[in-house]
Amino acid sequence: MGDGEYTERKDQPKGFGWRDFRALIVRARIQLGGPILLVWDNVRLHLTKQLREFMDANADWLTAFQLPTYAPDLNLTEGVWSLVKRDIGNLAAASLGEVTRAVKRKLKALQYRPEVIDSCLTGTGLLPDP
Repeated sequence: MGDGEYTERKDQPKGFGWRDFRALIVRARIQLGGPILLVWDNVRLHLTKQLREFMDANADWLTAFQLPTYAPDLNLTEGVWSLVKRDIGNLAAASLGEVTRAVKRKLKALQYRPEVIDSCLTGTGLLPDP
């Protein structure tokens, strides 16, 4: 399969666990070399005791902003997905793989346009203090 696709095997996890999120946050800090500001939605996994304890223990470099229960207008990813969907909305794909490749291409293109991502953040009104 490749590309990290879930193959529905019993021994393969379906998604991230709290330890995976913890590792991702730590790696992001190492790679970015600075403090991390998380904007969490209300996915149950984001609210686990273990992640809260990890965030509390690392409050000197890790801040989490918890979104209200339903707030798409405050969620940066909604703006990003809106941009992606706009470009692939009329795609006549012959397979799921073709859709996946189109989404990956668009996300890769956005990666090199930080001003576009910044505009999605600005649209939320949740700008961090300078």
